[in-house]
Amino acid sequence: MPHEQARQQLIQRQGPLLGDDGSLKQVGWSPQPILDCNLEQANFYRLKFLQPLRIKRWDYYGIFMPTHYYSFTISSVGYIGMIFAYVLDFDTLAFAEKTIITPFGSGVQLPRNSTKGESVFENKQLKMRFEVKPDSRHLLCDWPGFGEGGLQADLSLALPRDHESMNIIIPIGLKRFYDNRKVNNMRASGTIHYQGQEYHLDPRTCLGSLDWGRGVWALKSHWVWASSSGFTAKGQRLGLNLGYGFGDNSKATENAFILEGKVHKLGRVDFRFNSKNYMEPWHMKSEDGRLNLRFEPFYDRTAKTDIKLLKSEVHQMFGRYHGFVMTESGETIDVYNLVGFAEEHFAKW
Repeated sequence: MPHEQARQQLIQRQGPLLGDDGSLKQVGWSPQPILDCNLEQANFYRLKFLQPLRIKRWDYYGIFMPTHYYSFTISSVGYIGMIFAYVLDFDTLAFAEKTIITPFGSGVQLPRNSTKGESVFENKQLKMRFEVKPDSRHLLCDWPGFGEGGLQADLSLALPRDHESMNIIIPIGLKRFYDNRKVNNMRASGTIHYQGQEYHLDPRTCLGSLDWGRGVWALKSHWVWASSSGFTAKGQRLGLNLGYGFGDNSKATENAFILEGKVHKLGRVDFRFNSKNYMEPWHMKSEDGRLNLRFEPFYDRTAKTDIKLLKSEVHQMFGRYHGFVMTESGETIDVYNLVGFAEEHFAKW
């Protein structure tokens, strides 16, 4: 275990993300976001006016309910904005998804950092807003044309100041980088109106997650990501954040599990799955033996986009995790029927 932890470089000093020359000032991970995401200092093209077209920003929220998964996203990949939502019913496997694309991210407002500000998109079809509050996140969505009967959400996700998250800053090649915050297990309350029904979220059974990303990627990218926010048999909140793909992970990986608001960091995690049949069970095992999971998919959300400038294919598998995780102190936490997802994503963007 000590050799594994030694490879995980902890960022502890506050400061800017990028230096005057556009290079990363620090590389590693932290349980809280502490660097200022000064994207205006990015420096990867000789023609500076083209740089905004390659900077990617997104706020992706997921809501785990006992019966449904809801997702809300506001994003800009530079030359287009993508605002989307989707819903999966775990019992019937009924699925609905809708996306709005805007040229050059028109109408998309995203904050500089993950710790304050608002993410907003509004037009005649949709109003979506994410607001950072002192100890919570407020999510609003009003999408009359979503599915049959529309989709409306007014949600609060509790995020106390001491709630830890998985923050990683890594280089991608010489001049590109990834600044990412993953928050799991935020207690969710509020209401969702969908298909003529009203759902009241109980924070004892409903949890929210956030994938907050900023950076500059290579034109062709590939990654694998696994995530969950749920409960153990003893009622503890347990989150997973596992993945690999792009970027230099020599100083830090994004692998961790989150138990009752505390991050338990992991090093390398090996994934085994069949990319020719994603419905077969997946296996994840950490190098130090502190995580060993079997993931059994029950639904394949396949999303394909091909609009010349952007080409993307993702298989986001929803399923159930079984196995165990182990804390740094040696406590074993059994994992059984933990609903989450695991995905493989290929992108030309």
